[in-house]
Amino acid sequence: MGITKDGKVAVLTNYREDTSEQATGARSRGLIVNSWLTSAPDRRQSTEEFVQGMVASPSARNVGGFSLLCGYVNEPLAIVSNRSSTMDHIAWVATEKGQTLGLSNTVFDDRSWPKILEGERLMKEAIAEHAQAGEDEDALVNRLLDMLSINTLPKLAEDATAEDYLPYFRQSIFIPVLGAREKSVKRKDEVPAVCVESKTAEDASSGQHDALDHSFLQGAYGTQQQTVILVSTDGRVRYFERTLYDNDATAIPIGQGDRSFEFHVGQR
Repeated sequence: MGITKDGKVAVLTNYREDTSEQATGARSRGLIVNSWLTSAPDRRQSTEEFVQGMVASPSARNVGGFSLLCGYVNEPLAIVSNRSSTMDHIAWVATEKGQTLGLSNTVFDDRSWPKILEGERLMKEAIAEHAQAGEDEDALVNRLLDMLSINTLPKLAEDATAEDYLPYFRQSIFIPVLGAREKSVKRKDEVPAVCVESKTAEDASSGQHDALDHSFLQGAYGTQQQTVILVSTDGRVRYFERTLYDNDATAIPIGQGDRSFEFHVGQR
């Protein structure tokens, strides 16, 4: 995730894959985000031009699965996935005022994830209640952080691992630290998302799910950071980031891991 003083914004979510090899890929997903955010400022490349070029490039298939949202602030934003069967189809969002849309570790038009639907509902409520109460900007940030902290994972056995919880990740906006704490935490937004669904008779007979590699779920796993980006109509940007755990999975007291940046688009 990132936003620049030129007004470029990008958010990439990793995609649920069938194997860790597919999820990792030959190149880093971070290169996709950087290729948009760091492109030459002396030539204003349109969002459509960038996304179409990315779709046409074979390199997009050589990274782990992803959904990418990108564009310029206060303009329509594009969403594309390199694991969609219709990758040449680019979805456009933020095309009108008042849109609230969720994106997670699946293709954009997948409306089967409870966390996406619940997140959209809660965000609408948070914004409406903030406006009705006439609150300041900090209050809005706090409302959104509260929304990002909602944990609806079912409670499994005390010795349950992150792998045991994997089928339920699509339900909860917030993922608490799961697994062994003696190992470094793996950030939810960086770890490959491997697909584990309920077995059908065909899956059971083929042994498809039994062969999945979940080695990346060894050790601690969970939501490490929460980010809120606010953009005003005049181009003022506020980027707020809260770090909840350090790399050793040690909890950071609320507020001590906060960072806030402000700037105006177009100003150097």
